[in-house]
Order: sequence, then C-alpha cells, then structure tokens
Amino acid sequence: MLQIPCPWCGPREDAEFDFGGEADIQRPADPDALDDAAWADYLFMRVNRRGVQREQWVHTAGCRRWFVVERDTVTNEILQASTMGRRP
Repeated sequence: MLQIPCPWCGPREDAEFDFGGEADIQRPADPDALDDAAWADYLFMRVNRRGVQREQWVHTAGCRRWFVVERDTVTNEILQASTMGRRP
C-alpha cells in the first residue's frame, strides 16, 4: 500500500486518490496553429521517466483537490507533495 501525503488532508492510502499524469505539461502557445500530429503529441506523448518524476494527483475520496507529487518511479518512494503551481 502506498501512502500519499495530501497537502490538505495529510497522509492517506493510495485508494483515495486518482493519478492525473505527468505534471508541468505546457499548453501550446498558439493552439490554433497546431496540426493533428502536434495535437496528438501534446495530448498523449509523455516522458515517462525512470527515477524522480513530478505527477498530478487528485484526492477523490477526500478534499477533491489536485496537487503535485514528486515520486521515484523505480522505488515508488514519494519525496514530497505540494499544491498546484508551486515548485519545490
């Protein structure tokens, strides 16, 4: 069982959360200028790092807020959690 530290509710079991993918994905500056291939790249292509990665999570069974978790994808160790828009 993975313990995820919600910034508002404290540590909870991972069953209370939903994964939202890689954090810090930048929206295209001019979305109308993108072709289908560029949109597909923006929507679906992710780095999927081996090691420390910043991820979005939502506390669906608690406060229902989104936040960012820094997690090692090899060991599954959570290094820290922070509110959206804040870099550690």
